[in-house]
Amino acid sequence: MATLAAAAARRAASLSRISSQRTPILAPNLIHKRGLAGAADYHGPPKVNCWQDPMSPSKWKEEHFVIVSLSGWGLLFFSGYKLFTRGKGKKEEKLVEAPQ
Repeated sequence: MATLAAAAARRAASLSRISSQRTPILAPNLIHKRGLAGAADYHGPPKVNCWQDPMSPSKWKEEHFVIVSLSGWGLLFFSGYKLFTRGKGKKEEKLVEAPQ
């Protein structure tokens, strides 16, 4: 009987060791990962608004650079369109009146 009890105790101990070894394997799955949340931790020169330093686009915030760039390209294309299509949109016929 003592041998059966000792064998049962050894099995229980080995099962508890095996189950305790599996727990650390599952633990990393429970740890929350930040993912892309670390993007706010920027380690460079501070970015400024475009109106605070208008002559240095490299110091601007990315959103401001995009807005100013797209606005500039839009203005360039629209002014070029207006320049090259001036007078071609409407053709008015001039009426010549007969002399009386």
